[in-house]
Amino acid sequence: MSAAVSGRAWAPYGLMAVLWGIPYLFIKGAVDSLSPAAIVAGRTLLGAAILLPIALHRRALRPALAVWPWVLAFGAIEMAGPFLLLGHAEQTLPSGLTGLLVATVPLFATGIALVRGDRSVLSPARAIGLVVGFAGLVVIVAGPGLAVAEPAPALGAIGQVLLVAVLYATAPFIIATKLAHVPSLGTITLSLLAVGVAYLPFALLTQHELPTVRSGLSLVALGILCTALAFLGFFALIGEVGPVRAPLFTYVNPIVAILLGVLLLGEPLSPGLLLGFPLVIIGCWFAASGGRLRPRHRSDEPLPPVAL
Repeated sequence: MSAAVSGRAWAPYGLMAVLWGIPYLFIKGAVDSLSPAAIVAGRTLLGAAILLPIALHRRALRPALAVWPWVLAFGAIEMAGPFLLLGHAEQTLPSGLTGLLVATVPLFATGIALVRGDRSVLSPARAIGLVVGFAGLVVIVAGPGLAVAEPAPALGAIGQVLLVAVLYATAPFIIATKLAHVPSLGTITLSLLAVGVAYLPFALLTQHELPTVRSGLSLVALGILCTALAFLGFFALIGEVGPVRAPLFTYVNPIVAILLGVLLLGEPLSPGLLLGFPLVIIGCWFAASGGRLRPRHRSDEPLPPVAL
């Protein structure tokens, strides 16, 4: 990566690796006393409140409003579904394991591209990446010492996180085929606002206690750092290094999530996680890039997906 990235880009890369590596820690803190629906509503409305003035200043909302059905579809797939599923899953799973499972997005994106007829994903390197990545998943889920107290509910939560990965892998195809001409800031802001308003009634109905200080601060951090600031940072990084190389930081996110879970939450490192972690990361790299530091990019390809 160092050969492909200028020195000026290292700081934004490091910032994004942290901003989208820490959400799992904050989600774990938020579910301490907040319902998953309340977390979704609070996070998205706070993020929208911060981004809305910027979007209005840059006149990015009008193009998004012109294609609002597709913007809503993107919001449902990229935010409404994943944010709720992650909240449910982290009531059972360690935050580090959740972050690693979300990192399988490139594996599912490659599979979706194959179903859509993109035969370039059948290259030997990408095929090896798929096999290695899914082998890592099997080791994590079925290997020794899954780091959860109740294995049966954990398998359901793992399924929820893998569904999140599928949704994250699907969203960029909507961007590439239906929203390519719409400013990203307008799409994100309108999506956040719509999701937040839609979830607000469910948040009020499902939140039956006052949130703890830990949950409240975690929710604020999710909205400000991991949503609004993270998206602004991502846009800046795209402007610095381009849309193809910008998402390379996502391969560091699971490391951040796992380290924070171990150091701050005391989450255990199971043998299966230690064995499967490098397999998943290596598999995702080869599946997404074919093993190249500077992957080829065609104008009709969806941008590499980014997990929030």
